Amino acid sequence: MENLHHKRKVYEKSQLIESEIKQNPIEQFRDWYLEASETPGISEANAMAISTVEEDGCPRTRMVLLKSYTYEGFIFYTNYDSKKGKSIERTHKACLHFFWPGLERQIIIKAELERIAGNLSDGYFHSRPKGSQLGAVVSPQSQEIPNREFLEEKLKDLEKKYENTEVPRPENWGGYIAKPYEIEFWQGRPNRLHDRIIYQLEDLDWKMSRLAP
Repeated sequence: MENLHHKRKVYEKSQLIESEIKQNPIEQFRDWYLEASETPGISEANAMAISTVEEDGCPRTRMVLLKSYTYEGFIFYTNYDSKKGKSIERTHKACLHFFWPGLERQIIIKAELERIAGNLSDGYFHSRPKGSQLGAVVSPQSQEIPNREFLEEKLKDLEKKYENTEVPRPENWGGYIAKPYEIEFWQGRPNRLHDRIIYQLEDLDWKMSRLAP
């Protein structure tokens, strides 16, 4: 057994003060995201963890890529028949999590989820490299498969089939928009007295408050 008690880090890169941040959490997210995307060492600032609750009551977390965001919410794409898709269709809720250790920051977002319009999913699907389009068609995501060769052979067949034609978007693949109702911003601080500012949606307004670390 390895003892990790000595693994410690001093957080002192920034602070999170109410008078210095945006009143709207989406605008605050934009500021932090832009800073993260311009920070050396953060290669995918749009990488986020998504947690959903499965039928046995246990959460499942996986990494996906945020593809756009608006004042309405955060958009990502997936296979609707995957484990995450089935959980979302059952509960219509998820928790998104961004962690940028280079900035000593994280964001936790609780949201209601719904599918985006089909034409929007079409537009994004056809903007992807053809290999990625074919990958979405090939993979029965989250289902058991016999081996790696199963996927590779299926990919070869589809490469021939769509060599000179457009790949249609699968009906079971598309986007979700996560409409937030709670967003927490966490900034590491010395002595573990971290800053935690939480925004909660009440009717149509965001209420801001501070949480103890």
